[in-house]
Amino acid sequence: MGTHDHAPLPGDQTSAPVLIVDAEPMARKSLAAAIQSAGAEAVTAADSDEALTAFRRLGSPLVFVDANLPGLGGLGLARTVKRIAPETSVVLMARAGNPEIEAHAHGLGAVVLQKPLRFGDVRAVVSQTLGATPGLAGRAPLLTESARMETVVSLARRIARTEASVLIQGETGTGKELLARLIHDKSARAVGPFVAVNCSALPETLIESELFGHERGAFTGAAGRRAGRFEVAAGGTLVLDEVTEIPLSVQAKLLRALQEREVDRVGSSHSVKVDVRVIAIANHDLRAEVQAGRFRQDLFYRLNVVSLHLPPLRARAGDIPLLARHFLRKHAEATGGCAEGFTAEAMERLLAHPWPGNIRELENVIQRALILCPDREIGQEHVALEEPAAPALVTPGRTVMDVERDLILATLKSLNGNRTHAAKALGVSVRTIRNRLREYRLVAPGAVC
Repeated sequence: MGTHDHAPLPGDQTSAPVLIVDAEPMARKSLAAAIQSAGAEAVTAADSDEALTAFRRLGSPLVFVDANLPGLGGLGLARTVKRIAPETSVVLMARAGNPEIEAHAHGLGAVVLQKPLRFGDVRAVVSQTLGATPGLAGRAPLLTESARMETVVSLARRIARTEASVLIQGETGTGKELLARLIHDKSARAVGPFVAVNCSALPETLIESELFGHERGAFTGAAGRRAGRFEVAAGGTLVLDEVTEIPLSVQAKLLRALQEREVDRVGSSHSVKVDVRVIAIANHDLRAEVQAGRFRQDLFYRLNVVSLHLPPLRARAGDIPLLARHFLRKHAEATGGCAEGFTAEAMERLLAHPWPGNIRELENVIQRALILCPDREIGQEHVALEEPAAPALVTPGRTVMDVERDLILATLKSLNGNRTHAAKALGVSVRTIRNRLREYRLVAPGAVC
């Protein structure tokens, strides 16, 4: 290392991720998920060389190192990290009964955590080390292993560095506000306020004063001057959730606020300058709302400088195990549950469900399962799913074959054409699905075997 060793530049650590160094892939993945659920980001490395390359590039404020790391060894890597950046916190992960590791760790100022790690211990270390770091403490993580979702997150990070207005669209429960929070946290406005307004929860008669504020006596009940959400969010980010619910009469005033960067309180003749970034969230297709005459076209273009679309959970089924384990850890203590994992049958049941309520529905299902499960593993009997309402297939004049065909096709469509999951949902074999499609001489769009 020699002359190449250097400490990270001042300020690099304010947003640098936690570094995990472990030769075991599953250990890296589990610890990364635990750190992310504690509100921090994490990157992983499989050996000392990879770890030092990442550390010099990122300047991680916290490093978890397996004490039995091959090559340089955990202690050797810890010493090197401390030599490069003495202020970095190092955690050595070791099996019980190794006083030599503990003695050397004490000399380095490192912490020793016993393997297998407990989530509470990991969370405590992350909180103590990063608790005062803007953008990390208390943040819910955006967890994904989906290439499609990672593309969205990557674009969101790039957008965060700009001042562009952002429109986030997607089904209910897909994590749109979490994505808005990530954009705020990764922006130059991260130290400013993050103000989210659910436009659908505000009565039409009050939404104008909620957004723009009002003066005393502006209307019945206005006992004093009140700043609106635009003013409260000054210097930060204002999120307009369910923006399609803003009445047309208020949309013109919103457009002016975005164009002129100033607001007029209700009952006032003076404008107030506001410095705020607006992120709009819509559960419905905003372009379709424009075409239907329910949303102003000029406002749509002002909000839609950059558009992000969050895929539904059924389109990123590979994330279901990751998210299920995250919610298991998140709610275990609050529910008093003792479960630490899922049986194969329970996970299959989760994977086969179409999740019309998306991630929010999955979280509720895991919470219920923790309450119902008395064992160490959640079984399929603990996974209570609300089956989607069946379409009205039976009408006079239709045959049994007609009904069966429509049911199979509707199920395949809800599961993105996945025949294996459709077979499980219908309680039949994959061969039956395949044979029926052949009999009907139909090919389900996008079907996979």
